[in-house]
Amino acid sequence: MDEERAAVGGRADENPRAQTPYDTDAAWAEELLDHLRPTGRDLRRVLAWLAHAVGGTACLQGADGVLLAGERMTLDDALVAGVVAGRISSAAVEDAGRHMRLVAVRHPGPRPASTGLLAVAREVPFDRRAAEIVTRTAAVVELLLRDRELTAAGHRLRRAAADLRLAILQLLMVEDTVSARRVAAGLWPGLLDTDTASVYIVEGTAEERDRLADECLDVTGGQALVVRCPAMDEHVIVVSPVAAAGERLRTFVGGRPGTFLGGSTRQSLAQTATAYGQAISALAVAHFRPDHAAVYAERTHPERLMDFAALCAWSADLLCPLDTLPHHTRAELLATTRLGLEFTAVNAAKVLGVSRNTVRARMDRVEGLLGTDFSDLTVRAVVHLALNTQAGCAEGTASGADPRPGAVRIGDLLAGTVLRTWAHELLGRLIRDGRDLRGTLRAWIAAGGNAERAAQDLGVHAQTVREHVRSAEPVLERQLLAAGTDLYEVVLALLAVGDLAEPALHGT
Repeated sequence: MDEERAAVGGRADENPRAQTPYDTDAAWAEELLDHLRPTGRDLRRVLAWLAHAVGGTACLQGADGVLLAGERMTLDDALVAGVVAGRISSAAVEDAGRHMRLVAVRHPGPRPASTGLLAVAREVPFDRRAAEIVTRTAAVVELLLRDRELTAAGHRLRRAAADLRLAILQLLMVEDTVSARRVAAGLWPGLLDTDTASVYIVEGTAEERDRLADECLDVTGGQALVVRCPAMDEHVIVVSPVAAAGERLRTFVGGRPGTFLGGSTRQSLAQTATAYGQAISALAVAHFRPDHAAVYAERTHPERLMDFAALCAWSADLLCPLDTLPHHTRAELLATTRLGLEFTAVNAAKVLGVSRNTVRARMDRVEGLLGTDFSDLTVRAVVHLALNTQAGCAEGTASGADPRPGAVRIGDLLAGTVLRTWAHELLGRLIRDGRDLRGTLRAWIAAGGNAERAAQDLGVHAQTVREHVRSAEPVLERQLLAAGTDLYEVVLALLAVGDLAEPALHGT
C-alpha cells in the first residue's frame, strides 16, 4: 500500500501544472538558509515559510504525535507509523484531491533520538522544485531541532550546576564540611580544599541576578562557590577561599551603578553561617558608602571590645544545655538558630533548604533548652552573640588561649570601659537629630520591635515610631527594621549604657 501511494506521488511530481512562488532555485534556497541565522531560528516561522513556498499547509509533529509547529493535519495512521518507525523515510500521497508529502525528521531529546514527521499538503501535485523545497526544509528543521535540544540541555546543565552549588552552601551552613567537600569534588576539584574562606554578598536587582551571577563566576575565575541566594532575589552569594576575590569583586561592583558588596572576615568553612551573617551586616553598611562596598572587619563590633576569655566562658556556659546532644544534632540546631536570629524563619528556611516549620521547631527546641524567650529582642541579641562567639573561642583555644573559668554574666561583659565608651559614642550620634530617636529606639526594642506597642508606651502614633527607627538607620549605619546583626549591636549598646534591662537567661 505504501509503495502504491509513493508511486502515485511520484507520477504527480511530473505534473506541469505545479508551481511555486519562486523563479529560481537560488531565491528559495537563500530564504531557507536565512532561517539558520541566530536571529531567525524559529520552527514556527520555518513552517509558515514552507507553507507559503509550496502554496499549501505544513505541520511538524514529534514521534509521540504532539504538534511542534504548523497546522494540525489529518494523516493516515499506518503511513505515519511507517515513517516514524523508520521503515520508510518519505512518502507522497494523493487523497481526495489533496496532495501530501511526508518526510521523516530525526531529532535528539532527553531520551535516545527519535523520529518526528514533517507533513506538507497542497491542492496541486508537487513538482520537482516543490518536492526539493520540502526535502531541504526537513534538513533545516532537523538542524533547528538539534540546536533547540542542545540549548535546552545547556539550560538543564546550568540549572543542575546551580542546584549543586546551592546544596554545597546549605551543607556548609549546617557545618557539614565533609559532605560539602565530597559534593564539590566531583565537578569543582580543589574548590573547598581549604580550611578558611570569606563570604561575599553582591546585591543588584532581581531582574538582572542571573547575569550578575554569571559575571561573578567570571570575575572569580571559577575559584569560588557562586550561588543565587534562595532567600533574597537580589542577592548573589560568593564563598571564596581565595583572598584576591574580594578585591576583584570590589572593583567589579565599583563600575556598576545600583550594585553593592558586603564581605565577611575569613572564617573556617564550618563557620560559613557566621561569615554569611557578617556579609549581610557589611552589605547594610555598603549602602551608605560611596564605593558601594564594605567588609565586616572595617567596623568596630562590640564582641571585639570584650574580654576574650570571659566572652568564651560566658558563651560556653550559656550554650551548655546543648552539649548533651549528638554532635550532628547540636550543629544543626545551632546553625538553624543562628540563621533564624539573623533572618526571618521563611528566609532562613530557604537558605537551609528546609521548611519554615522545621526552622521554627528547631528554634523552639533551642529556646526550651536555654530556658528563655526569643520574642525578647535583648534575649535574641545575647544568644546571637553567644552563637557567633563559638568559632572565635574554638580557634582561640586551639592557639593556646586559656578560657577564664567560673560563672560570667552578660552584665560583666558589657561593663568594660572600652565597650561602654563605644556604646556611648554610637548612641551619641542620635543626639544630632532634634527628635528623641534614642528614646523611641529604646521603647521599640523593649516592645520586641512592635511599633504599635511602642507607640502606646510613648503616647505617639505608630507611624512616628517607624519613622524614628528608619531615621536612625543612616545615622548609626545599621539596618534596624530587618532583625539581624545590626539591630543586635544596637541592643548591646543600649544594654551597656543601662537603657535596657538585662535579659533572663540560663545560667544568670
